[in-house]
Amino acid sequence: MELTLAARKAITKGQLGKWPKATRTEKGAILDAVCAVTGWHRDHARKAIRAMLADPEPAPRQRREPVQRYDQSAVDLLTTCWAALDGPCGKRLQPALEETLENLARHGHLHDVEESVIAQVKAMSPATIDRRLAPVRTGLVAGKGTSHTRPGSLLKSSIPLKTWAQWNDTLPGFLQIDLVGHEGGDNNGHFHYSLDATDIATGWTETITVRSKGERIVAAGLEQLQLRFPFHIAGIHSDNGSEFINHHLLRWCTGREITFSRGRAAHSNDQAHVEQKNWSVVRRNVGYHRYDTPHELDLLNQLWPLVSLQVNLFLPQQKLVSKTRTGAKVTKKHDTATSPLTRLVRDTPDLLDPHDRTRLHTLHHDTDLIDLKHRITDIQGNLLELARRRGQIQRPAKTNHVYLSRTKMGTRKRAS
Repeated sequence: MELTLAARKAITKGQLGKWPKATRTEKGAILDAVCAVTGWHRDHARKAIRAMLADPEPAPRQRREPVQRYDQSAVDLLTTCWAALDGPCGKRLQPALEETLENLARHGHLHDVEESVIAQVKAMSPATIDRRLAPVRTGLVAGKGTSHTRPGSLLKSSIPLKTWAQWNDTLPGFLQIDLVGHEGGDNNGHFHYSLDATDIATGWTETITVRSKGERIVAAGLEQLQLRFPFHIAGIHSDNGSEFINHHLLRWCTGREITFSRGRAAHSNDQAHVEQKNWSVVRRNVGYHRYDTPHELDLLNQLWPLVSLQVNLFLPQQKLVSKTRTGAKVTKKHDTATSPLTRLVRDTPDLLDPHDRTRLHTLHHDTDLIDLKHRITDIQGNLLELARRRGQIQRPAKTNHVYLSRTKMGTRKRAS
């Protein structure tokens, strides 16, 4: 059986003690013995012995104990900030930590937290945040929805196409819109739809739930959504669904001097911004259950104004700055995460009316993030209870589509 390299080195190392004081004849005998056992050439054996004498193997390094820079109280505070902002990743959470901590302190949630703990949380990097939050995220999974788009054959020639490449440089006021069906996996019968509208430039998103996808109902919902945006609506962009491609919505846009465009059939990336919000705003908040009763319609429309406050005033969002392709590799660069309100005020300071600017800043200052999250969770709990009574919930609570539970937020602060 041929010796391994480690065995040959061990045999050679056993002769090292004799080599320094050995005579010429004795060194020759040592080389003969090593070569006979290892099969090495004499020159190679001589070089191996000299190398071992000149550079003996260093002693094994003692393993250094990891330094716990962040204690458990800092991780608990980080988890509270993460849950209050609806669970963003580290790159989105880290730029918003200072503002979030100021909000918690302003509303009395940090009265028993030491300054050193707050300083630890502020000093965390995005990578550290992701590592520390990994146990909390375990088991939170997403579901999968169903497309309800049915092509509208009329008026396509009257509504211009607009592809994903034409959304690079737009001012606030150009919206992408879409409908999200709450069928719960069963397309039979009537069920509610959530109309989602997001501004391309700022990421400002508003949502309303309507009882069906009828042309007049969708247009009425869009009329209500228009009033919720803090800036003038200059254009809307939809897919090719018949709920949008119709005479009623075209007249609605024409009468208000709103540009109406559509994407290409079977190219959902032409509506990439609103498609992403369909998941991050609608599905993450109300999931994939069936909602078809008047009570559920009322609960959903109580939920969306609260979600709007959270998403538009506080939740940090990133925008794609550049995308380069080298062969099969695609490299994307994003800007620093910031909320839609901050992006709106920073990038287009003259767009907002002074009254609206003051109103939004006051709302941002006075809103308690923890209380807002609890109010959202209360409505989500009511919706989940209705789904449970129907027998729709079969998974454990942690793997359900409602992303954050009350257990991760602590208990609601009781009024004294």
